[in-house]
Amino acid sequence: MGETTRKCAVILFGFLTIILCSLAESSRVQASCGAVTCFVVIGSQQQVPQQGLLTINGIYNYTPMRLLGGTSGIIPAINQEQRRLILDHHRETRTITQTYTLDLNYGVTDRFGLQLTIPYLKRKHGHLDGLGEEGPIGEGEPVHFADNGIGDIRVTAKYNVFPTLRSMVVLGFGVDLPTGDTRARDSGGGIMESPTQLGRGNVGLIGTIYQTYELIPHRLNQFAFGSYRHTFRNNDGYQFGDEYLLNVGLNLVTVPWLVLTNQLNYRYLVHDNISASLERSRIPADGGFPGETIEIDPVIRDRRVPNTGSTYLAYTPGFQINLGSLIEADWASMTSVYFYSQIPVARDANNNLAQGTSFVFGMTKSFQMVKP
Repeated sequence: MGETTRKCAVILFGFLTIILCSLAESSRVQASCGAVTCFVVIGSQQQVPQQGLLTINGIYNYTPMRLLGGTSGIIPAINQEQRRLILDHHRETRTITQTYTLDLNYGVTDRFGLQLTIPYLKRKHGHLDGLGEEGPIGEGEPVHFADNGIGDIRVTAKYNVFPTLRSMVVLGFGVDLPTGDTRARDSGGGIMESPTQLGRGNVGLIGTIYQTYELIPHRLNQFAFGSYRHTFRNNDGYQFGDEYLLNVGLNLVTVPWLVLTNQLNYRYLVHDNISASLERSRIPADGGFPGETIEIDPVIRDRRVPNTGSTYLAYTPGFQINLGSLIEADWASMTSVYFYSQIPVARDANNNLAQGTSFVFGMTKSFQMVKP
């Protein structure tokens, strides 16, 4: 590759970094989270393998959530059992989610593939419960929650609508199956609120599009991935807000065994909704403080859940090591390992917990199951 081409590669690869330096100086955007996971683009997940090829991804994801400076973390309580939405009833402290994902991609044909994604979640959460009710001065009492288990399993069908030597466009349609736990209890003995449970409790529908193009053949390529998820209301009357994801990035092959990645990850979550009555926590001005909550509307109806709905922008650098190009061994063939760090760029937690810097480790291994 000539000197001019090399300079172009460096300039293109650094383009995202320049954009991000500008974004870091801009004002924060609205965001709010119950419990979330890190999301990045891993090409072997989004692409369609060649016919008869099975690609397996084993992925570990660490996602911490904490309060930002200058926020109180006071949010509503969601009581699914009694269908009650109680304003200003919790003070959030922290959530940590660890996700172990088994992702299977199989090429039925060179253009059509099937994907099965099985997450195993470990989640820890803490908050102060009963503001205005519990404690000598209505400060609430600490409540902790922890649960481990299978999350919602996703099945996706994908089709490569534009295959060329240098590009592809893959359309996907997926279904989230309600396999995750929704009845786990917190340390106080009550069923934990829906946003922190491992599963959403009902079927979700997902549409995806993945695009990639080699700017410099075998050296530099750009990619983009977008998805939309809609989840139906569960039996507890809770409906998670629709989710929109948009990711763009560049991959640079430095040497045959090392690929560097820069990507931008954007997520927009619509407000959650619950069928419930409406109450609020008591404050000193009400008298009888601390004491029982004050009823605002006893009618059970669909209500938007305050402090949910979010926008989140992150910068994610990473690298992939192709072991087959580095090690001459049968076990290393069609095998790679990778690491990503998702760094928040713009976020405003809407007085709720905000996603912090997250980490992704993974390994990809492919097996030719059937000769094409």
